[in-house]
Amino acid sequence: MKIDFGGEGEIVFERRGKAGLVRLTRPKALNALTRTMVSAFYRALVAWSTDPDVHCVIVEGEGRAFCAGGDILAVYHAGRAGKPLYEFFSEEYRLNAYIRHFPKPYVSLIDGICMGGGVGISVHGSHRVVTEDVMFAMPEVGIGFFPDVGGSAFLPHLPEHFGIYLALTGNRIRQGDCLQSGIATHAIKAEDKERVRRSLIRTGDPEKALRGKTINPDYETPEKTRDMIGVLFDSKTLGGCLIRLAAAGVNGNEWAQQILDLIKTRSPTSLHVTFKQIEEGRDLEMDQCMQLEYRILSRMLENHDFYEGVRALLVDKDNEPAWQPANVDDVTPEMVDGYFAPLGERELQLT
Repeated sequence: MKIDFGGEGEIVFERRGKAGLVRLTRPKALNALTRTMVSAFYRALVAWSTDPDVHCVIVEGEGRAFCAGGDILAVYHAGRAGKPLYEFFSEEYRLNAYIRHFPKPYVSLIDGICMGGGVGISVHGSHRVVTEDVMFAMPEVGIGFFPDVGGSAFLPHLPEHFGIYLALTGNRIRQGDCLQSGIATHAIKAEDKERVRRSLIRTGDPEKALRGKTINPDYETPEKTRDMIGVLFDSKTLGGCLIRLAAAGVNGNEWAQQILDLIKTRSPTSLHVTFKQIEEGRDLEMDQCMQLEYRILSRMLENHDFYEGVRALLVDKDNEPAWQPANVDDVTPEMVDGYFAPLGERELQLT
């Protein structure tokens, strides 16, 4: 039975058996989130949280993506027109926080691309189920942004500095990396997804539905590489990480040199802000992380690099962003701290 929580056909809600189903239906846009989708999603979860007939929630995407993120072009054009979409992000962050606190099993069937906003509607839930077709990334530093949607709540806690590595590079990972690092809670074969889904609908019990269907793929990232990540990203400062990478590169470590070269293409401001975000998030609760990220977001929408990054990657597509400042060493601590300053009356309200 379909239920109308809004969404204008971009997101569909159903009640089947013992499950509430959420399906993102913008396959041509890789299920990128709009404010309409986020608002409807939140309303559905609030209603289902107290509905005795809904024992679990299932979230999935239509097409080849689970969800590739937020509608960045819409954010870009609104900001360029002098109307930054603060409300979209405040509602998205409220949804992310609510998912973390949702009182029932929340099952994301992550089959395909999962980036940015797609991470926000999955990684904070109780059950994150990935197939071999998953492609996970937090690539925001490449567009002058930062790993928001709760990145500060989960990235600091991935093993052996894997989270800071993912955040500073934006590199993509697959099923085994997701499972073994703790980003995912379960892995299944794509061919079993429909059977798991039907069992969830029938029983409302993720443990029963997944029993006998899970697999245990190892990391795709080789152990030697993970060891290097653990050593080279073990620093309390961004500069310390870059120095370690540079020293390893000079000593003939080709992987370290490649990673350093990649990081140098990212927004210097984003790199500094992201590093501080993850360090601060390590000791914060989810709601505090979302309030922290909203402070950063508000400053990002008022500054240069986000718009320049989107222009270079998605608008003009010249892949030649002119970052300001252009070099990591030119970003001062005072500039970074400004992104974290309290917002006063504009602070994010989650309730």
